[in-house]
Amino acid sequence: MFEGLDLVVQPGDRVALVGRNGSGKSTLMKIMAGLVEPDAGSRVVPPGVTVGYMEQDPDISGFATLGDYAASALPVDEAYKVDVVAEGLKFDPTTPVTSASGGERRRAALAKLMAEAPELMLLDEPTNHLDIQAIQWLECELSETRTAFVLISHDRAFLRALSRATLWVDRGEVRRREAGFDGFEEWREQIWAEEDDARHKLERKIKHEAKWAVEGISARRKRNMGRVRALQDLRAQRAAMIRRQGTAAMEIDSGQTSGKKVIEAQGLTKAYGDKEIIRNFDLRVLRGDRVAFVGPNGIGKTTLLKMLTGQETPDAGTVTLGTNLQIAVFDQTRARLDPEASLWENLTGDPLMAVSGASDQVMVRGTPKHVVAYLKDFLFNEAQARAPVKSLSGGEKARLLLAKLMAQESNLLILDEPTNDLDVETLDLLQDLLGEYDGTVLLVSHDRDFIDRVATTTIALEGQGRATVYAGGWTDYLAQRPQEVEAPAAKPATSKTPVEPKKPEPKKANGLSFTERKRLDALPDVIDKLEREIAKLGELLATPDLFTTEPVKFRKATEMMAERQTSLAEAEEEWLLLSERDA
Repeated sequence: MFEGLDLVVQPGDRVALVGRNGSGKSTLMKIMAGLVEPDAGSRVVPPGVTVGYMEQDPDISGFATLGDYAASALPVDEAYKVDVVAEGLKFDPTTPVTSASGGERRRAALAKLMAEAPELMLLDEPTNHLDIQAIQWLECELSETRTAFVLISHDRAFLRALSRATLWVDRGEVRRREAGFDGFEEWREQIWAEEDDARHKLERKIKHEAKWAVEGISARRKRNMGRVRALQDLRAQRAAMIRRQGTAAMEIDSGQTSGKKVIEAQGLTKAYGDKEIIRNFDLRVLRGDRVAFVGPNGIGKTTLLKMLTGQETPDAGTVTLGTNLQIAVFDQTRARLDPEASLWENLTGDPLMAVSGASDQVMVRGTPKHVVAYLKDFLFNEAQARAPVKSLSGGEKARLLLAKLMAQESNLLILDEPTNDLDVETLDLLQDLLGEYDGTVLLVSHDRDFIDRVATTTIALEGQGRATVYAGGWTDYLAQRPQEVEAPAAKPATSKTPVEPKKPEPKKANGLSFTERKRLDALPDVIDKLEREIAKLGELLATPDLFTTEPVKFRKATEMMAERQTSLAEAEEEWLLLSERDA
């Protein structure tokens, strides 16, 4: 995977670690964390520097609740930090480990790392299973921290906002660029173009020398043999060049054309007990529409999707499906994959892909194809074909699920969190395929950039049964939504008419600088965080007999309370001064 690799992470670094699925990003991060030993070379961490790693599949056995796991490395008097982080990441620390979902386990691993606050944080796909609000909270926390971090993520918007340097893992080599992810793709294409140019020059030189070897061999023998050896060296140099892995040969066949009207919902209403998912919702989806569903985790996006496709019955209202529909589903739970079975068995054993009487063939859009040849289209090699699915990386599992999806003919694609774990190149290809797809797409995603690139309509589920339809993608939704939707104390919006944005007022002579403006915008969150920490410490100090039974814990909590109260007073004073100058 690597040979002769050298890299340094400096204090305060904000590094994006990027590369193709399977290129070794997670392995490199585990070596940096000290969890995997390299075959050769050394890992050096200065004395006293702590390194924390967020695992994709954390081992939480032995703990009663997710909160117990997240606080396991903290002193007792600092356990409140987990509650603060859990509030931002939107998970319940009291959730029993035995009933926790994979997404909840990953959020607990992220909360553990954030609460411990080491000098270097290693974050492997931290945004997976987070909704957009939690992603934005995490983005804000990381943007304010002084801690160094290395970040693996498929979320372009997240990487662009946070990174200040880029490490690119490519064919066993790691290149560093002293700039963030924005501009990475142009840099990558430039390096590849230079590689191609060097390869072409080498090919021309080999061709010229090979021609001489045939035609000029009768010249002086000693000189000839030296030149022949040089030709052999050139050929060895060419053989040592590692060819770039191509992109997956993915295709989506839209099959027969559906009717012009794909879905029509009228008066749709659904509730579970006191929780209202949707109320009196109307929607018409026409052929060729790309509809994105956004909103917090658990608000009912997948439930609404199932009602719109006839998989779940609403409490009230009607759903009418169009004619000639062929539906293909990408399930975020990966339920169509058997982790114990091999890739070969997962494809040939799928009733939608099986070819009668042929154990080595799969049906791909109506045509039989050898299972290994089809897997190679999705960048799997022959050795992987017989390996169990559980041995694959998250991105490789997503690619295998796309292989199953794209073997079907369809004219209505249901994509529930398709972007999780996919590398940037595969995301680009998937986006292009969806752009050329003749059918209709219903998409649930928390990837803001992907929604912007794909969606023509965005439906925002806002809680209390409200769902509003907006034209365009995520950025368009932000521009159109009424301000009342995002204000905590605002009344529910009754009109779907977008609010006209206010024109910016001219800057006054004593107005704020760009840095001061950013600080003013950030201070309310800083104040809110300090107030929550003070409240948690207050609860701890109010514990009866704490002073007599645990004097050390009482002293530490008292010191921390005084420190945060001072910080809160300073933050409030700073906010007042900046607000007055901005008035």
